Amino acid sequence: MSNLVNASWLKEHLNDKNIVIVDCRFNLMDKEYGKRSYEKGHIKGARRIDIETELSSEVKVHGGRHPLPSIDKLKNTFENVGIRNDSIVVCYDEGDLSGPARLWWILKYLGHKNVYVLDGGIKEFEEIGGEITREVGDVNKGNIDINIQENMRVDMIYVRNRIDNKNVAIVDSREYKRYIGEFEPVDKKCGHIPNAKSYFWMNILNEKSGKFNLKSKEELNKLFEELKGYKEVIVYCGSGITACPNSLALSEIGINHKVYTGSFSDWISYDDNKVDIK
Repeated sequence: MSNLVNASWLKEHLNDKNIVIVDCRFNLMDKEYGKRSYEKGHIKGARRIDIETELSSEVKVHGGRHPLPSIDKLKNTFENVGIRNDSIVVCYDEGDLSGPARLWWILKYLGHKNVYVLDGGIKEFEEIGGEITREVGDVNKGNIDINIQENMRVDMIYVRNRIDNKNVAIVDSREYKRYIGEFEPVDKKCGHIPNAKSYFWMNILNEKSGKFNLKSKEELNKLFEELKGYKEVIVYCGSGITACPNSLALSEIGINHKVYTGSFSDWISYDDNKVDIK
């Protein structure tokens, strides 16, 4: 089953009692962007979760620029927007998937099965006449059981032990000029984890007139064809956020993989870790 729903489906099921809609819009370079966007207008009934403050924790020496919060904090965040064990969660942004894919991945990691990303985002929903509002309704606190999926996540030591393993594909999700070390706007070092392969996360999207949709399964299979020959796939990015759209895409076509949540910013926090530039 797909990990996405389309705008028509959401419009039809907007008022279903077990639907929880979450607005995940954000901008890495503008921390107030998500809040402003939500206040200007959001899908009817949507709650907002902040990627920076609620789906990321305090930055420390190690752990990367967007470390995962504690399990208790994540549980509380999701319950505060009304998510229950039987909830069908639909998360969205403008369509580029980075924010909602992060939420999707975290909820899956916590063991919540019914979580989906809105393909095309709020733009497509509004385009078909879906209701947009500035109103914020009351929320009844939810309750979710936690069942951590340990096989979804890896740490730096795990990656370090596999960089020379020919049966393991390490996937770098950042844009190519960051991968080769030509440009690095955020981190103190440039380049990539040794032997990593470049798969820029935005290549999973089709863009038309400023609107994004996930590519078809046929297109994704072609894009990730090489990865099918490996026994293990590990995905990372700069700080653990844009690895999640690639994780979503790989899940769509049945390629098992793990996410290095600390990603490159965690990798370079260890002085003895090497990086490749090419």
